[in-house]
Order: sequence, then C-alpha cells, then structure tokens
Amino acid sequence: MAIQFSVRVRNARLDAIETAIGVSPVLEIRSGAKPINCAAADTGTVLASLALPSDYMSAAASGFKQLLGTWQDLSADATGVAGHFRLKGGGTCDMQGDITATGGGGDMLLDNTSLATGQQFTITGFGITDGNA
Repeated sequence: MAIQFSVRVRNARLDAIETAIGVSPVLEIRSGAKPINCAAADTGTVLASLALPSDYMSAAASGFKQLLGTWQDLSADATGVAGHFRLKGGGTCDMQGDITATGGGGDMLLDNTSLATGQQFTITGFGITDGNA
C-alpha cells in the first residue's frame, strides 16, 4: 500500500522547503557529478555562484513548485562544463541535483552548460514535484 496526500498537504510540504532554506539562498553551479547526498563534501569546481532573491520560487500549486522570475548570472566565475548544482542556505547544502542543457531532462536546465569565465548564462528551468499523489 502507498500513502497518499492531498494537493493541499503536498503544496504545504513544497512551500516548507523554501522556508527552511531561507531568504538568502546561494545557488552554486558546479562541474562534474553531484556528491552522494547533501551532507557530503562539495565536489567539482564552482563555475558560478548566484545569490537568489529572497522569494526565489513560486508558491506551490498542484504539487509542483518552480523557479520564480529570471535566474541569470551575468558573469560565470570559471570555465568548465556544468554538471550539478547545490542550493545552499546559510552555507549548508540543502538541495542538489543534476544540470543539463535546455531540453536535456536534468533537474536544472541551463541555456548552455559549457561555461567560460565571464560568460552570461540563464537557468531556463527548475522545479520540484512532491510525491505521494
């Protein structure tokens, strides 16, 4: 048997994620494969570090929550191929996932995963879906 939750409960769980991470999140775009979990040490090179706005995700609806506004970096910090991201609140990894180019099916989508120092790039897609529907 599988436990199921109402849309209201699923939305509340999703909105709690943004609340727990806090209002000063930092998104790190990193090269290589993501660590085994958020508690593991950082891996890869930081290609870009973005300070996200205090309200960085939409209010959850229908068990889904996505980026709010435009997530863009005007100047990448290093050269390399984006492989994963880490979203940090207070310096601690609270969420991580894979990165692919737009249409590639990753957890986060970039307009271009081959970054060069000083290059502008945009995150074209990011969302989380709550399970147990």
